[in-house]
Amino acid sequence: MRKKLLIFLAILIGIYVVGTYIYLSLEPAFKDYCPIYLPHKKPISLEDPAFPSHHFKLINDASCLNETRIYDIITVKTTDDILQALKTAQEKKLFIAIAGVRHSMGGQAFFQDALVVDMRSFNKIIALDEKNRILTIQSGATWHDIQLYLHEKNLAVKAMQSTDIFTVGGSLSVNAHGMDHTVGSMGSTIRSFTIMLSDGSLQKVTPQEAELFNAVIGGYGLFGIVIEIELEVTHNDVYKRDATFLDYREFPAFFEREKDSYNLLYAHLSTSPLSFFKNVVIYGYKKVESDAPIEPLRKISLIKARRFLINLSKRRMYAQIFKWIAEKYIDPLLEKFHQGTLISRNAIMHDSVEYLENVLINETDILHEYFIPRKHFIPCIERMGAILQKSNIPVLNASIRVINKEDNLLNYAPEDMFAIVLYLNQRVNEKALHAMELLTRELIDLVLTFDGTFFLPYQLYFTDEQLHKAYPMIDLFFATKRKYDPSLLFMNNFYAKYAQQMTE
Repeated sequence: MRKKLLIFLAILIGIYVVGTYIYLSLEPAFKDYCPIYLPHKKPISLEDPAFPSHHFKLINDASCLNETRIYDIITVKTTDDILQALKTAQEKKLFIAIAGVRHSMGGQAFFQDALVVDMRSFNKIIALDEKNRILTIQSGATWHDIQLYLHEKNLAVKAMQSTDIFTVGGSLSVNAHGMDHTVGSMGSTIRSFTIMLSDGSLQKVTPQEAELFNAVIGGYGLFGIVIEIELEVTHNDVYKRDATFLDYREFPAFFEREKDSYNLLYAHLSTSPLSFFKNVVIYGYKKVESDAPIEPLRKISLIKARRFLINLSKRRMYAQIFKWIAEKYIDPLLEKFHQGTLISRNAIMHDSVEYLENVLINETDILHEYFIPRKHFIPCIERMGAILQKSNIPVLNASIRVINKEDNLLNYAPEDMFAIVLYLNQRVNEKALHAMELLTRELIDLVLTFDGTFFLPYQLYFTDEQLHKAYPMIDLFFATKRKYDPSLLFMNNFYAKYAQQMTE
């Protein structure tokens, strides 16, 4: 009898383990999968007496927390399509919102009852000047497709996010940055862009037209629709990676001492409960000369296993510990086995993060990003780690990026900074949503005390006072928006919330 009971228990445990693995490693059956049910949310009616013959649509962003009714979503493929969308909006007295992959998490890509222009099919690569290394593309092209194109020419992107899923226009609208600490933001690599303004006119803008150039870059699509972008690219160099493990307090000195010896550099803070924010691994890439043919671009390996470990770490402390151990000891071995000791610039950035997609019900993953003056890194990190641990919100990843001084209008880096990118897991219930709002404001207050700033493409939990303190040019930004778009044709939730506060 006892033996049968043990066998039965073993079977149950086996079923539980296998079932858990299947559930936590399963990928969604379709894009825009959002199995989230917000507490106290009323059903959204898609009918409106003001538009008796029209059926509205629903849209959401990557957080799945901002489901919004929109008038329609139009997929554009040509400049004429975009012009027609403007005319339609003006005739029907609608706002226009501009969307790419919608990974901003505060509704920056849409607005209530707006006409949403989906740019993802406006994605042609127009021209490549190989001699001067200038690429001309339509704004809906993704970095993934650009990399595939450039890789065959032995060229690579200069500045982009560390993942390749985003559109170039979306990256421009947030002034994205990435792994190359010598280049700076994407804005620093733009030779020119062509924008369609609210009157339908096309204007080519260079850095010499500083007012509009610096407003549109990092301007969240509020000035018009970017049509084409002339972008500096670079040689697809081959690098050798090394990983250095240090106490977090040693990172600033290490960077100052070693920054000139690396071509790419970023770091991860430990999120293991045993060493939370105390240890750091620094990934540095040094250019090497190689006559070997460059490998084709491949997907990241072991997607299901990575997805399982990430999702398990949202629930189990031992998984968080193991994830850090895996990053410290196992991942370097897998990287060496899969790609060898040398890796091209494109391959480093060719990550479509499929392992972050999941089918988990009533929870979501949230990004935060904070910019800290380099001289204040150590005390700020100490306090940030304490705040995050106290919150009990799972921290799945904490990256350190190197940010150089910027000069665009919504400037997140008025001096050289270190950026802390937090990838957090959030349950979707009333208590958890409130906790995330409080955490966001507390972290913003923290970095503001150290003369830091915070990134704007995420949840709109920050107060008007925090916005003005971090971005003292925000009133000028809103005024410039009204100058170039006096009818306020282009709209999103960010502008509606904070510009409205300014006028109240």
